[in-house]
Amino acid sequence: MLRVAVVGSGPSGVYTAQALVRQSLVPDVRVDVLDRLPCPYGLVRYGVAPDHEKIKSLQNTLRAVLEDDRIRFVGHVEVGAHGLTPAGLLRLYHAVVYCVGAAKDRRLGVPGEDLPGSYSATDFVSWYSAHPDAAGSGFALGARSAVVIGVGNVAVDVTRILARGAAELRPTDVPHDALGALAGSRVRQVHMVGRRGPSQAKFTTKELRELGSLPDASVQVDPADLALDPGFADASALPAVNRRNLDVVRGWAAAGEDAPGARARSIRLRFFLRPVELLAEDGRVAAVRFERTVPDGAGGLRGTGAYEEIEAQLVLRAVGYRGVPLDGLPFDPARGTVPHEAGRVLRDGAPSAGEYVAGWIKRGPTGVIGTNRPCAKETVASVLEDAPALSARPLPDEPLDVLRDTGLRPVEWPGWLAIEEAERALGRSLGRRSVKIADWEGLLSAAGVGMAPQLPAA
Repeated sequence: MLRVAVVGSGPSGVYTAQALVRQSLVPDVRVDVLDRLPCPYGLVRYGVAPDHEKIKSLQNTLRAVLEDDRIRFVGHVEVGAHGLTPAGLLRLYHAVVYCVGAAKDRRLGVPGEDLPGSYSATDFVSWYSAHPDAAGSGFALGARSAVVIGVGNVAVDVTRILARGAAELRPTDVPHDALGALAGSRVRQVHMVGRRGPSQAKFTTKELRELGSLPDASVQVDPADLALDPGFADASALPAVNRRNLDVVRGWAAAGEDAPGARARSIRLRFFLRPVELLAEDGRVAAVRFERTVPDGAGGLRGTGAYEEIEAQLVLRAVGYRGVPLDGLPFDPARGTVPHEAGRVLRDGAPSAGEYVAGWIKRGPTGVIGTNRPCAKETVASVLEDAPALSARPLPDEPLDVLRDTGLRPVEWPGWLAIEEAERALGRSLGRRSVKIADWEGLLSAAGVGMAPQLPAA
């Protein structure tokens, strides 16, 4: 038998587990999918916006994999500085595949970035997605004007949530406290700002169009911004998705603004503006200063020396994710990934027996959910090639017994099902559908376990 631990239960981890048990080269493989959280599905649960129910339904596909008899979900087990070390984990399994994603946001690197009222979009998404680490977070929803910096799908998501009425979110699983805070939001204007033009933006057309379908919000685009885009006059050389994006924003620019007061909120898309400073008033963010950029003719941008300030009492920075080091694993800080060769972890340039990576920690935060499938398959091919040597190493009979002996309290699949039932019950008590539990104590109580202690380094 080949016993494998997969660290991370998001799409990359689940697809890795699926590829391991579906192959035929090694006949007897057992996979434990470990996660720091007591809930599976990673960013599908904690990163997909609550009003994107079609994407969230991917949980059903991941569920089917985790219900395979050869795969076991083991939640509430941390690997790293405050939990089991990679060396300790490798003593329990023939192979360990790390699928830990990219947990932090990229920084702007400008003065005032850490002023009160300025947040990473990652933190905002975690809050409205009920991530237990975000429990109790308070955002400046008393703001009149918000600026979202970035023009990718995360930026579109947080812009849409800010501009969407709370009544439209009530049928979703958004946590009740977040729903109440959004219902009391005073944000009336949301500016989504990018340093490049719409033809280089990273959002998908479906996500972009959703901004124009919000019943209580209008969308405006400055035609002067579009005129700077090289693809505005002739989009024929652009990829199809970029042409469609340009068509959408061109339509909004041509439509002009709604009559004053016609909509409760307005969304303004701005392009070719690079943030250079967040400005303060009374110790809090009050505006963002931008420099106008223009294409440099070589595929890049140059600053013009012209500046513009946009009022904002709330700033959300959505300029990308970045991998973080995991204690005990090598890390390339320049790339934000673990050094590897076809998924094999490299220590001092040589493959480390039994250690592998897949997903964002392997390739960086690129691609869509489906990109994780071929990435996982490449790594699994390396595991299978190494399997004869790996499986010869003796292991403890039951790794979970060892974990429990150290004081950890793993949450297995029945515990997760109990959390799901508790969330349905919470929804019924609030007159809603299933509502996410947003704190550690509530999740672990529902699962029937207590908080696990931090482990000493091993």
